[in-house]
Amino acid sequence: MEGRNNLYPIFLKVQQLKVLIVGGGFVAEEKLGFLLKSSPDAHVTIVSPEFREDTINLAKQGDVTLVKDAYDKKYLKGHHIVVATTNKQEVNAKVYKHCRKRSILVNVADNPPYCDFYMGGIVTKGNVKVAISTNGKSPTTAKRLRQFFEDVLPENVDELVINLNKYRKTIKGDFEQKVEKLNEFTKGLIEKKEA
Repeated sequence: MEGRNNLYPIFLKVQQLKVLIVGGGFVAEEKLGFLLKSSPDAHVTIVSPEFREDTINLAKQGDVTLVKDAYDKKYLKGHHIVVATTNKQEVNAKVYKHCRKRSILVNVADNPPYCDFYMGGIVTKGNVKVAISTNGKSPTTAKRLRQFFEDVLPENVDELVINLNKYRKTIKGDFEQKVEKLNEFTKGLIEKKEA
């Protein structure tokens, strides 16, 4: 179906996974920046013959290993997720092919047919995280929606989550009864006020 987003959204615990970025240019830096902003405890390796100065500085802010070398499939070993960002299509295609052969999730930047996943817009307020996908069609729209949600989500939404978690632990009954009570309790949060 053309007008529908069939992607399955998940939130990965990247501190338990190893991420490889192939390429050391601006796009690699951008992907690393988004990754560290969302998951500061991510384990990342970047392989590239050269790195931008800003990428080197950004890498110092996290658990990031810079490997100054051309891409070779040996660098895939032990990695769970790979992001290819080089400006050489033949290298990106090789990375994609090697990852598919090894069942490693791969994203080739700006090349949707060579992506198992997309890195969408992300809004984080404490424990609340909202991910936005445009099915790879418009990163600019995802960015604008991210900015919108950053403005509309209240700063104290994390307080609400923490308090609801405490309340949830006090509720007696089976799973279904707990869900029913929490639904009733939180219904007022999303009901529109009558004018």
